Amino acid sequence: MELDLSPKLARKVYGGNGGSYYAWSPSELPMLREGNIGAAKLALEKNGFALPRYSDSAKVAYVLQGTGVAGIVLPESEEKVLAIKKGDAIALPFGVVTWWYNKEDTELVVLFMGDTSKAHKSGEFTDFFLTGTNGIFTGFTTEFVSRAWDLDENIVKALVGKQAGNGIVQLHGNFKMPEPKKEHREGMALNCEEAPLDVDIKKGGRVVVLNTNNLPLVGEVGLGADLVRLDGSAMCSPGFSCDSALQVTYIIRGSGRLQVVGVDGHRVLETTVKAGNLLIVPRFFVVSKIAAPDGLEWFSIITTPNPIFTHLAGRTSVWKALSPQVLQAAFDVDANTEKLFRSKRNSDAIFFPPPN
Repeated sequence: MELDLSPKLARKVYGGNGGSYYAWSPSELPMLREGNIGAAKLALEKNGFALPRYSDSAKVAYVLQGTGVAGIVLPESEEKVLAIKKGDAIALPFGVVTWWYNKEDTELVVLFMGDTSKAHKSGEFTDFFLTGTNGIFTGFTTEFVSRAWDLDENIVKALVGKQAGNGIVQLHGNFKMPEPKKEHREGMALNCEEAPLDVDIKKGGRVVVLNTNNLPLVGEVGLGADLVRLDGSAMCSPGFSCDSALQVTYIIRGSGRLQVVGVDGHRVLETTVKAGNLLIVPRFFVVSKIAAPDGLEWFSIITTPNPIFTHLAGRTSVWKALSPQVLQAAFDVDANTEKLFRSKRNSDAIFFPPPN
């Protein structure tokens, strides 16, 4: 039975006045389970506070909207408090404890994508909360917690039982959270909208690649990522990951047409993608996109920290590397047709502007 590769929207898992948590389910997007990938979104309203938690999966977080504050505690390290804003990418290795807070009117939305190969459930993140009605200490007896914290049992009962929220709460407007420190961002976050461009094609598109060079922590996460912005009606060259990596793509803005071709030249997906869609391209399958007139923007993770892609159009494509005789024999065409084919797309571009 062929897998359903069609893009899907996230569904709400829990939430309240402070905000909501959404996730993509492997039952609706089977490639999550097949590829051991998890994906979720956190949306915080004004004064929304995502309670401290750790996860069973290494992730990359990407801020889709708004500004806020993130608290990050790496194993056996001090807390880092980061100011975060739209375009920020943050690598979150195993064992990291995080909290998230929004003090502004604009909703703060953070996307999470990561590797679930060591998770409790393949294709899903499981978070372990430190506080709240489902906090881990609610499962211990008061005696155990009292001895662990060296506190009177009455104090322990208040600490464990006072917080009536679950996962996300809304704080009072006058509550003062820790102030972020500029130096805490170093090595922890990279703003993909402000970082140097790895690809910049006039009327085509732009790419920023997240890897161990500009954010070394992704090496611990084991994932790479990129932000791609395709101009209106431009095309992204057909290509594939040649190092057996999966590509997981979230559509941030705009819309466009997408085609994926798999084994034996079968087109396994032809669809229109739009903001909010998540899709996964299987290993070695070839994918191409054409943006609608309003453009197309997406953020992807790749299941290797330093991905390598092969493109099938443009000067750097494999076609240009093959000798003329091989192309003539492979296509079964004459020399003139081969020369015409080779003469086209001689730039380094992986994005092609719309035809004149």
